[in-house]
Amino acid sequence: MATTAAVEMASEGGEKPEVGRDQAPVASLKVDLIMVLLRVLAFLSTLTATLIMALNKQRKTFSVATIGTVPLQVTLTAKFQHTPAFVFFVIANGNATLHNLLMLVLGFARSKFSFKGLTPLAIPLLDLMNVAIVSGGASAAVFMGQLGRDGNSHARWNKICDRFGSFCNRGGAAMIVSLVGLLLMIIICSISIIRLRKSLHQQQACS
Repeated sequence: MATTAAVEMASEGGEKPEVGRDQAPVASLKVDLIMVLLRVLAFLSTLTATLIMALNKQRKTFSVATIGTVPLQVTLTAKFQHTPAFVFFVIANGNATLHNLLMLVLGFARSKFSFKGLTPLAIPLLDLMNVAIVSGGASAAVFMGQLGRDGNSHARWNKICDRFGSFCNRGGAAMIVSLVGLLLMIIICSISIIRLRKSLHQQQACS
């Protein structure tokens, strides 16, 4: 009865009881947990893509001619280092892996330490930069992968995936995982920007 009377007195005096104040920290905690989960998944995706492409290698022996009854053979090796697009792919995904790991460490450390020099805009900007880098690396790798699989009859570039099937399959898996990581990072970047926008609106309303 005393609580009801207090609420009625507050409403009569023109003051509205703040019902949603306790719900705001709970909603913010849920978003934080979702962000951590997305960060972990993005970290694992880019790390997997980096390792698969960096360790991608296939050696194969071909018969190029026959001298009498003796076949003339040559051994060729397909590596990611032979294609600049794949090298950029490894660097881009490795950089995104380090970025997501750093953001996870920073997120856990912010609960114990205060980073006064870190502006709220810094993390969304870094996320956006890594989205652009990973997007460029994945696009370049997908282009070279399509060229290796189908070739280009107009430029008379022969395909190689019919000879180095394992190399192409592992490279394709790395590209798919990288695109999954890119999608997760786009979602992370979008959530960060939305939270920053809400924070700025709240600061303007308080001032």
